Amino acid sequence: MPEDIRLQGEAIAIREFSPGDTDDALKIVGDDRVTRWLSYDTRDREGARAMLEGALSRRTEIQPRNEYYLAVVAPPSDHMIGFCRIGLSGVKAGKLGYAIAASEWGKGYATDTARTMIRFGFSELGLHRISAAVGPENHASIRVAEKLGFTREGVLRDHVFTNGEWRDSVLYSLLEHEWPTE
Repeated sequence: MPEDIRLQGEAIAIREFSPGDTDDALKIVGDDRVTRWLSYDTRDREGARAMLEGALSRRTEIQPRNEYYLAVVAPPSDHMIGFCRIGLSGVKAGKLGYAIAASEWGKGYATDTARTMIRFGFSELGLHRISAAVGPENHASIRVAEKLGFTREGVLRDHVFTNGEWRDSVLYSLLEHEWPTE
């Protein structure tokens, strides 16, 4: 069994998913306000359960691990308020993604989550480059990327098909030498 990941941010903690996270996951992936910004449509309870089961099985079946798809919690509670992912791609490269429950927006959790995952990617995974694809109307996520030092590279046209239509993504990247050592 692979080692459990537990990362500590300033206000959040990041941990492995557990089978008991379905209700919390549904509050995120079952909410149109959140999935509006994701690369897939809103999911029902079965879809939320399948998402978690898929992440749990990939964690144990694919070795070495090619993704770190994890739950975000706000201690002292261990209830999931969001999730995040670094998918490994290419040579020493990762793709960052995250989502926070709409009820938790505006508390800095997305920034703290992204910062914590970037630190993990560069210091623990030895990545050279981390990219993030953000919907052009997702101003909050664009602010997070820019605040953390990402560079805007350009627009991926018709990058994702979600909510019945094609959507562009703005591609951002951060290189290891651009990240401040702590």
